[in-house]
Amino acid sequence: MDLLRDKSKAAEGGFLDDQFLIAMPGMKDNRFARSVIYVCAHSDEGAMGLIINQTQQMLFPDLLVQLGIMDEQEAIRLPAPARDFVVRNGGPVDRSRGFVLHSGDYRVESSLNVSDEVCLTATVDILRAISTGRGPRRALMALGYSGWGAGQLESEIAQNGWLTCPATPELLFDPDIDSKYDRILAAIGIDIAHLSSAAGHA
Repeated sequence: MDLLRDKSKAAEGGFLDDQFLIAMPGMKDNRFARSVIYVCAHSDEGAMGLIINQTQQMLFPDLLVQLGIMDEQEAIRLPAPARDFVVRNGGPVDRSRGFVLHSGDYRVESSLNVSDEVCLTATVDILRAISTGRGPRRALMALGYSGWGAGQLESEIAQNGWLTCPATPELLFDPDIDSKYDRILAAIGIDIAHLSSAAGHA
């Protein structure tokens, strides 16, 4: 996770920071089929992002209990927004680690600015805040992340593995996970029915 540390030191982000990566239909890696990834950090040394349209089996209250943030009795009494908070599959790397993308109205010392409107926090403080209704106005949580080494993501894009487009907080945070892939393609004017694995990127 050196990329995130580097990002916290650098004023200028990489050219794919705050972008969506949209898997092309010909994606060979099944773990990323029909996935949308939000790029949190990108530099010459590689890239890191979170899949935003795959859910985990684990429920947020169960995660809080597993992390020792609260006991089962407290978890049962969580307010509905926390109880229904969806845990997503952020990617195949370090799947026991949690990351929260959120609006900029909540910040702790460890929060990193991905854009003017989106922050990333990877500490349990934010989970406690969400569980008590003191968290950010908008947030999504993922376990695990997606990572690329130096030049790897650029190569995959050049080989038509991914489309790229600027992210919007509306599409990032909206709760309709199942249709997100198609809606993001539609937002950049692409009909999935006409998309082939030979297409260029937007």
